[in-house]
Amino acid sequence: MKVASLARANQRMDSLTRALGAFVEGASEEREDGQWRHEMKIRVAPARFQALLSGLGRFGVVESKQLTTDDVTAQHADISARLASKRALEQRYLELLKRANKVSDMLEIEQKVGEIREDIESTQSRLRALNDEVGYSTITLTYYQELSQRRPDAPMLSFGSRLLASFYGGWELLTDLLLGLVAAWPLLLLLAAGTATVQAWRRRRASRVK
Repeated sequence: MKVASLARANQRMDSLTRALGAFVEGASEEREDGQWRHEMKIRVAPARFQALLSGLGRFGVVESKQLTTDDVTAQHADISARLASKRALEQRYLELLKRANKVSDMLEIEQKVGEIREDIESTQSRLRALNDEVGYSTITLTYYQELSQRRPDAPMLSFGSRLLASFYGGWELLTDLLLGLVAAWPLLLLLAAGTATVQAWRRRRASRVK
């Protein structure tokens, strides 16, 4: 989304998320390629998802938008069933541990219990993450402001620098003129010969008149 003022968009974003009970899970900001960009991930309750989306659309010009929906019902049921099965298996091993008489049997059962508890913790973590996905909708938002390209100021030259530059400029002009005259020597020779011919003809004519 393109905005006129990124700073103002940030302020409006804070007000909007607070009003709808949403929260920002992560954000980053950078200035690059003539743009001031802000990227963020917003979490909001599904019931307020559309309201937040509509509010964001009023911040500026929406250039692209994509909506996706994932049905995690089957996945949630599968993880819950596996968790219940692992807990039941843990209870059976604990019952065996109570009835074990040999040290070797006790050590083997305790090892199995430890492995099952690691699986239970991993499954619980996955289930919590899935519950979080179900409990909140996610909006990944990027908005940017175009930055004006400032032209660099012209360097200030001192009088001495300008005088030296003028001297070299005059010298280059003089050398270019001399080189031009040398390059045009055939034309100058023809011009001189023509001038001499005209003058001779005039003198001859003047003597006839006398």
